[in-house]
Amino acid sequence: MTSPGLPALWGYAVVAFMLAVAIHAATRPRATERGRWHLALSRLALVGPVVRGMTRQPLVLFIFKLVFVGVFLLIIASGLYGTPLPARNAATVLTWNLWWAGVIVSVLAIGSAWCAVCPWNTLAGWLVKHRLWRRAGRATSLNLRLPARWRNVMPALFMLIVLTWLELGMGVTLDPFATALLALLMLVLATVFMALFGDGAFCHYVCPVGRTIGFYAQLAPVELRPVDAAVCADCTTLECYAGSAEVDPCPTRLVMGRLTQNTYCLSCGNCARSCPHENVAWRLRSPASEAMRDSRPHWDEAWFMIGLLALTGFHGLTMIPAWDEAMKGLARMLGDSRRMLVTFSLVLTATLALPLAFYTAMAGLSARLSSGRATLRDRFTRFAFVALPLAFAYHVAHNLGHLTREGPGLGQVLANPLGIGTLPLSMAEKSARMTHMVLSQNSLFTLQAGLVALGFVVAMIIARHRLDARDHGRRQLLPIMFFAFAFSGFHLWLLMQPMAMRL
Repeated sequence: MTSPGLPALWGYAVVAFMLAVAIHAATRPRATERGRWHLALSRLALVGPVVRGMTRQPLVLFIFKLVFVGVFLLIIASGLYGTPLPARNAATVLTWNLWWAGVIVSVLAIGSAWCAVCPWNTLAGWLVKHRLWRRAGRATSLNLRLPARWRNVMPALFMLIVLTWLELGMGVTLDPFATALLALLMLVLATVFMALFGDGAFCHYVCPVGRTIGFYAQLAPVELRPVDAAVCADCTTLECYAGSAEVDPCPTRLVMGRLTQNTYCLSCGNCARSCPHENVAWRLRSPASEAMRDSRPHWDEAWFMIGLLALTGFHGLTMIPAWDEAMKGLARMLGDSRRMLVTFSLVLTATLALPLAFYTAMAGLSARLSSGRATLRDRFTRFAFVALPLAFAYHVAHNLGHLTREGPGLGQVLANPLGIGTLPLSMAEKSARMTHMVLSQNSLFTLQAGLVALGFVVAMIIARHRLDARDHGRRQLLPIMFFAFAFSGFHLWLLMQPMAMRL
């Protein structure tokens, strides 16, 4: 069953708005450095004690972990022993309709906080450390050093591509049993990595969900940072990094006094609980300030951001009605008759390669326009941050469509999570779920159009701030602006198409 797409009038309005923004950005002088705005929540009169208590007390986080571990075990039980009907089974509904859609949207409010309660990491920690929240009293991991070629985010990008292939190519989203097996496989991987390499290797370098959330969290309005930078500057014991007698060290080996980006922060709160000065807490900040100036460009991270942009668009492309007909036609040409896996794999590869080639060409043209002062590698890494708001804006807009239209049936599934004795959804039930939306259709369209427009605005701001101080000519921005405009237009076109629902 399909849902209506964004009305054409909305699309034309957003395109006109983006053109105005692009002209404004191209004609203004180079962006100047502004002061960074932030607000420490721990210092507020009413909110402060609550924030400090939630951050420093392990019991609060432990309760949240228990809840999500319980949901995870429910998904496993439902997938292994429940009905094969995906719309009636809690494994597929909770995983694909609610969690995978909701966890991306949650970054808008809580940044990378999902990683703090992730059941894969929680269960792996309990199995390896034999502790619920205190620091393990003896060595529970071999603490091997991860090979140098793996100490980057390329393994996570590979895992994200594999996950996409399983999800859309193998049809895991419509198979409760396969969904449960995939969830168990991720748990096994997290446990093995923790037992061999220490507790942060999987989260830092391999987990596709954690790295996606981490990069998107560069645009989040919250961050875990020092309350007073001077206290961190004078600290010599670095409990935030090494931990304390009761608290584990930072799993991704971050030093709070030198932390400038959310990308690898798991929001676990170890630093806040171990700090003897109680100098770590949550604070609000200007969204996208990190992607504008604080994050350092790295080669592997640039690849991940461009890959993430390509994969988000690919997800949307596979859910429009024209997709099935195009895939069948291509499969007939290739003689691919077995589930069209060869055809799907070829299209997935092309969908990854084309945006990468397009971006590389635009980055190279930008380097040429810099009169020889910049290299292709410099432009490729420097401007890859422009892809983040484009990918995030479309990802949230797309997922809002799933949440608002597929969410109304959640209560029925939770009442019978294994779907025992159920029948496939009737057309009447599908229609009822589509009409009883969490948000009104006009509200959804407004949010989706606004997100694409906002993503483009943020991309323009990031591009202007990512120019080096030696770069005086604005013409170097034109290729990057064209790249951002083209992808925003593609995302807008996707949202204007009818979208297939998992009903």
